[in-house]
Amino acid sequence: MRDGRRHGCALLVLLLPAVAGLAALLLSFGRPGPAPPSPAPSGRPGGPDASAPVRVTAPAVGISARVVPLGLAPDGTVAVPPVEPDAPVGWYEGSPVPGAPGASVLLGHSTVGRYGEGAFFRLGELGPGQRVSVRRADGGTVAFTVRRVAEYPKADFPAGEVYAGASGPPRLRLVTCGGPHDPAGGYLDNIVVYADLTRGR
Repeated sequence: MRDGRRHGCALLVLLLPAVAGLAALLLSFGRPGPAPPSPAPSGRPGGPDASAPVRVTAPAVGISARVVPLGLAPDGTVAVPPVEPDAPVGWYEGSPVPGAPGASVLLGHSTVGRYGEGAFFRLGELGPGQRVSVRRADGGTVAFTVRRVAEYPKADFPAGEVYAGASGPPRLRLVTCGGPHDPAGGYLDNIVVYADLTRGR
């Protein structure tokens, strides 16, 4: 576990690329950034999408958290999961639902201010071959196998790789803050877990 992960990280702010690869993921207190494209609609007329994720688990590192949808904030960044005890993980609705073609993106806090450890506090401890499962609103579960875990300085965040769109095989991206702690607040790096579909039902 990285020692720096124990410092406060109250807000997770996602800046999606207006053009793939041009924006960075910033974990700060509402720092403005480029406006992303509008998220793809995830719901169906008359109700929410039954395939939307509701819980993510990674038993190897003790992750078990409910998942809520995230849209866009007024400043054009992705809204953050709420800062509260047992804060949930957020699924960015502009990415595919887990198990659908393309890369689904889940974002979680590493630490949640005065509430302590966040849902993704131990995310960086995941290793290749370990399992991440996502339960859907319809009761189905999709399982993913971790392929690699990477840590990036915020300025070098590979937005085009993480937000790979809705084509190709089903994949999962888990994103949180990490690395050294910035004395001004927040973390200097981002941790990204890349996982590929193992099975779904």
